Amino acid sequence: MQRIRLGTRGSPLALNQAHRVRTELLSVRRDLEIEIVVIKTSGDWHPAQGEHPLPQDQGGKALYSKEIQAALLRGEIDAAVHSMKDMETRGPKELIIPCMLPRENPLDALVVRQDLKNIQNLSDLPQGCRVGTSSVRRAAFLKNIRPDLQITPLRGNVHTRLEKLDSGQVQAVILAVAGLNRLGLESRIAAFLLPHEILPSAGQGAIGVEIHRENQDIISYFSQINDPETVTCVTLERAILHRLDGSCQTPIGAYARFLDQYIALSLSVASLDGVCRFDHTDIIENPHHDQLDEIGYDCANALLKKIKPESFLSIFKVPKQEE
Repeated sequence: MQRIRLGTRGSPLALNQAHRVRTELLSVRRDLEIEIVVIKTSGDWHPAQGEHPLPQDQGGKALYSKEIQAALLRGEIDAAVHSMKDMETRGPKELIIPCMLPRENPLDALVVRQDLKNIQNLSDLPQGCRVGTSSVRRAAFLKNIRPDLQITPLRGNVHTRLEKLDSGQVQAVILAVAGLNRLGLESRIAAFLLPHEILPSAGQGAIGVEIHRENQDIISYFSQINDPETVTCVTLERAILHRLDGSCQTPIGAYARFLDQYIALSLSVASLDGVCRFDHTDIIENPHHDQLDEIGYDCANALLKKIKPESFLSIFKVPKQEE
């Protein structure tokens, strides 16, 4: 019996996602033995884990994946499970992501303290409400919509953030719908935040499996549970992020979704203070996989043309040149 070592972070959500991948693969390959290997990442123990966004100069998003990728490169695991929103747009050249599971709901959710009644959308939050998030994207878009809100840094896994909410540190939090659904916490959702309010992060709601490109046997196993529609949408979103040099320090939302025979590809950027926001949407018909990066780049370039020069440096620290 073939044994596969599946690497993952050790948070409850990460383990849930790894077990989902394991279950999906075993449903089509009963001849496999799949072991889940927990790897502690820099993002799990970094000092910023408690409060502030992970510092870009110390790794940014890579803090959640670099140790897992190193284990994959050393051959200590055969495949790795990642939340695609936490992945850098360009990783080690020896590694590829040939498999993504069908995407969960990619939207963000508003979760409120139980003593707040009849909250059905952002406009229902009381004046000056304390909202917890350490996502610069969520914070910037919240400030754009409701500049009166008090944004409070709040990190930790989903359960930790909910505990901080229930203990009164904040009155509301913004969390990914996908994580709440996967953990059976969908009853905590007070409202779904629609794309015109807060556009999701690139790759949000998608689970990817990373494998060494030379390990063709393992790639062939996971290709049997790959969802092409998710791959198409996430690839477009990540191409936008790469073009804009996006990171966890840049307020960028990117969201692709199939609409009948078309794909709607939306992009939003905002200044950190929420004062300015720019949006763009392209409608794409039957794109070929080889065209996805180019289409994402074109969408990003179209948005860049809309940004006023005086607003540019409040969103991007360094102008991204044409490629």
